[in-house]
Amino acid sequence: MPRTDRNRRMLDLKAFDAQYAADGLIVAGMDEAGRGPLVGPVVAACAVMKPDSALLWVDDSKKLSEKRRELLYDEIRADALQWAVGMASAEEIDRLNILNATKLAMRRAAEQISADIWLIDAVKGLGLPGREVPIIKGDASSYAIAAASILAKVTRDRLLRDLDERYPGYGFLRNKGYGTAEHIAALRELGPCPEHRRSFIGHFVKA
Repeated sequence: MPRTDRNRRMLDLKAFDAQYAADGLIVAGMDEAGRGPLVGPVVAACAVMKPDSALLWVDDSKKLSEKRRELLYDEIRADALQWAVGMASAEEIDRLNILNATKLAMRRAAEQISADIWLIDAVKGLGLPGREVPIIKGDASSYAIAAASILAKVTRDRLLRDLDERYPGYGFLRNKGYGTAEHIAALRELGPCPEHRRSFIGHFVKA
């Protein structure tokens, strides 16, 4: 995307958030990463960005390369007034189900943040102090949610790199825990590792 188009895209994302920031209200964006994979935690992130923040490449994390996300991770943390990460473990996912575990991870991130309005990618009913605004495809609409999506994605990808070292053979570095053919074949050969979500893998192997 040409630089002028990227700049326009960034301004559109910021304009979306600006409609909620009237009268000095603090607006936080929130998103998660890792609802679909077979292994590891679900990770949520919150971000309250500076009013003059203008990071050109901030966007839905799924639209960015891994290299670009890694670069933005540090830039977003430096450009945020507040940021935080929360997680729910594979065991909590199995016990609570993925939606409730995602809400738990989001609440754990949010409790580290002070905000008046919470712009949340799709999820509703978190019971946060202030106003919650669930937004379908929020990471493609809101600057703060997009920033949070990058923080969550990079955090989880780094966790999967660690899991790849601890539990070699499943290809976590390549598949990020998703149910690829390689991953499923390894599950059937090796059995699940301690970080596999037992409630997710029953179709492929006896958990």
